[in-house]
Amino acid sequence: MSQVVTASGLGDRISSLRVSLRKLTLFLLLAILWLALTMATETFWGASNITNLFRQTALMSILAIGQTLVIITAGIDLSVGAMVGLSSVLVSLMMKAGMPIPAAVLLTLSFGFLVGLYHGIAIRRFGIPPFIITLASLSILTGLGLLITDGATISGLPKEFTGFARGAFLGVPNLFWVVVLVGIPIYVLLRHTRWGRYIFAVGSSPEAARLSGVNVDRTFYLVYALSSTLAALVGVLTASRISIGLATTGMGWELQSIAASVIGGASLFGAVGGVIGSLLGAMSLTTIANGANLLNVNPYIQQMVTGFLIVFIVYFDQSRRRSQ
Repeated sequence: MSQVVTASGLGDRISSLRVSLRKLTLFLLLAILWLALTMATETFWGASNITNLFRQTALMSILAIGQTLVIITAGIDLSVGAMVGLSSVLVSLMMKAGMPIPAAVLLTLSFGFLVGLYHGIAIRRFGIPPFIITLASLSILTGLGLLITDGATISGLPKEFTGFARGAFLGVPNLFWVVVLVGIPIYVLLRHTRWGRYIFAVGSSPEAARLSGVNVDRTFYLVYALSSTLAALVGVLTASRISIGLATTGMGWELQSIAASVIGGASLFGAVGGVIGSLLGAMSLTTIANGANLLNVNPYIQQMVTGFLIVFIVYFDQSRRRSQ
């Protein structure tokens, strides 16, 4: 028995070492990319560009963290981009109607929570695949946002609201501090709590997790509710940053969040992923986009590069799993 336990512990250590090595590799590649862009352009290392880069990375990081939670359970959430757009509209409309900012934000986040809970229930209670139910929500949420606004933007938001995303604390953009407030609790949840172990167990094998006493249904509800709530938060922060509510704001961001999660080490086969990897993946994508803009690279080529990155990393992950 002790030999089995020892072998299992050794396997866990080797797996943890591989994950750490992958994060270190991604960090080094990101550092090389920053160095290359600093040498290739005159404006990359400028204060305004770095600040803008961190703000954009913050939004994608929050979205990627939520997406990673879902991916760890071997699921996917294609609705997060649409939730960003609709949330920016909802919070803007409520504030325009005279509702206090905290109440408008809280109601918007509550809406996101309920949509995510609906996804979890549809997946577990009615057996609808995650891809299908979240794809349907992508269409529904986008259509609802466009219907409410008739395709127009919601402007004239309170200065107290729009000033937050543009402000800074201790010289660091406020949006980055939001990432800290989101990332640390979820990191602790994943790595140091029973619920975190349940999430990884469900991603490895829902049936085995159930037989081990894990409440699989509740775990699915949790991750999808968190993913959608974080997407709603990104919608609120986006409205603050661009000073408008726009239903199409997050169009395509669901693919960006998936790419950031996968680049950061999350496995689409489940049971692998984490907060730090999500942050590195988000920073990598936004750095590539920022550098491409500074170098006047065609934006369509940027999309192609992102697609090829996803294919390459998924292929690499699948090959690694087959060799184990």
